[in-house]
Amino acid sequence: MSLPLVLLSLLSVASLVAAEVRFSEIRSDGRPIIPFDEFGFTHRGRLELNITKLSLSGPTPDSPALSKVGFFLSTRDAWVHVLQQIEDGEINCVLGSDAVQKVYTFDRLPSLTTTELNYVYAEIDADQYTLVFANCLPQLKVSMSVRSAMYNLEDGNSNRRDYLSAGKTVLPRAFFLFSIIYFVLAVVWVNVLYKKRLTVHGIHYFMLAVVLLKALNLLCEAEDKSYIKRTGSAHGWDVLFYIFSFLKGITLFSLIVLIGTGWSFLKPYLQDKDKKVLMIVIPLQVVANIAQVVIDETGPFRHEWVTWKQVFLLVDVICCCAVLFPIVWSIKNLREAARTDGKAAVNLMKLTLFRHYYIVVICYIYFTRVVVYALETITSYKYLWTSIVAGELATLAFYVFTGYKFKPEAHNPYFVIDDQDEDAATEQLKLEDEFEL
Repeated sequence: MSLPLVLLSLLSVASLVAAEVRFSEIRSDGRPIIPFDEFGFTHRGRLELNITKLSLSGPTPDSPALSKVGFFLSTRDAWVHVLQQIEDGEINCVLGSDAVQKVYTFDRLPSLTTTELNYVYAEIDADQYTLVFANCLPQLKVSMSVRSAMYNLEDGNSNRRDYLSAGKTVLPRAFFLFSIIYFVLAVVWVNVLYKKRLTVHGIHYFMLAVVLLKALNLLCEAEDKSYIKRTGSAHGWDVLFYIFSFLKGITLFSLIVLIGTGWSFLKPYLQDKDKKVLMIVIPLQVVANIAQVVIDETGPFRHEWVTWKQVFLLVDVICCCAVLFPIVWSIKNLREAARTDGKAAVNLMKLTLFRHYYIVVICYIYFTRVVVYALETITSYKYLWTSIVAGELATLAFYVFTGYKFKPEAHNPYFVIDDQDEDAATEQLKLEDEFEL
């Protein structure tokens, strides 16, 4: 792979990281590009760099040569221009381009033995930037501990900092609002279960647990983002967020599998293949959550960060595909049984919800995995919160649809069959058999 393509891929994955106060450890690293975090600056943006344990190994460069080593900020459009300049041979080092904003180059170090550096850079051009470290000296290896903090000073208060990117500063309020909505849904669902207690099945209590875990997950995420917004650190709220995110992910996928198999509606047990799906989905969710923690708590400056990002995406896709199989199996089994059993035929006629639910699950997965990502890509950095809110609205609609279609009721089409329906189904099957003969 050519150097420009490597640089492009590294900078692209850097855009997936949420900026805050971050500590990075780099040891004897000779990579030409090391991406850190992406951040949306307003016209009052600031970047703080605190470097300790700085050391350079390899052939000792002179001071002018160190102008090719240092930190810079770049927008996506500027980066495309830099790649074009490299391809055309106009420059041989990223720091030689006028399209990037040089933050600090090592030729400004007081001496080659300097081990600590504190620097504040003021960004007055509002845009989405990625902080990157460049090393255009192939034989030079760099070791350092970096504390990077990017924030915006709020208008009217020169001392108040906002550590959330310009396009995500409203997220704490949005997550808190969604958590209230889910708590209200939980109360409504409890009321439904109480009124319909004679027709309640185990799956309905499971639905309640899923809604409560989602509400708690959003509440912790709201507090997590709120602390980051004010201080740059989550102050432990990220731990609770990861716990409830883990539980929410497992229960949601398990709920889809259990509904798809008809558990608690059509039969009080799971077949072996249904159990296998659950045994696949649950461990995969564990792996996905571990990958999520690694991605959030570290940054793309680590060699293995891209690998963990790919693991997370792969596991997420596998989980999404796995939960569809039980629904397909249920539809297929009912269709086959309908040929010989009149009661099964009635079930097949009435269980159109299986098909509807199958379509809704596919739409939900497609929207939250593809459309939301597309919105994040094409939306201006000032409105990145809209893609996140769109994903949460789609999830809310999916929860409401599931609860409405599978609520406890005496005449639920999943398990109520009267004699008239069974006779009608039997007659229909006879007519179909005569037609085939």
